Amino acid sequence: MALLRRPDIGFIPTPPDATAAMLRLAELTPGDRVYDLGCGDGRLLIEAALTYGVSGVGFDVDSALLDQARAKAIAAGLGDRLTFIQADLFTSDFSGATVVLLYLLPHLNLRLRPRLLNQLRPGSRVISHQFDMGDWPPETTLKLSPSEEDSTLYRWRIP
Repeated sequence: MALLRRPDIGFIPTPPDATAAMLRLAELTPGDRVYDLGCGDGRLLIEAALTYGVSGVGFDVDSALLDQARAKAIAAGLGDRLTFIQADLFTSDFSGATVVLLYLLPHLNLRLRPRLLNQLRPGSRVISHQFDMGDWPPETTLKLSPSEEDSTLYRWRIP
């Protein structure tokens, strides 16, 4: 299976400094279940599992990127803790997550926001690289500067 549908955004890898900062901002513990929406090659989830001992699920529509993610996870010895699913974000179930990671475009964040608020348990964290959630004020905003991309990170907690 190639693509479920045309991707809403092309794959843009999260820079290493932003990856590390996103995972710190998420306040991860080994009991967390991290979902990466638009996971690409799996780098965020793999780093989260290696550094913080979490388990997780990556979602993407691109089967070639998912194949890369699965291969990298297996090579890192994480095949039992990470799952990569070819799925449409706007029809997927995120209720198993305690942390959701995003690096999508603003209109996609806004489109996902109601699903996240409805599906995630209170206290779950949502971390976004570069883009906010409109009028939902973040709990924390972190500007990485200087940085590879002068990244801005946002964290929300589900009420």
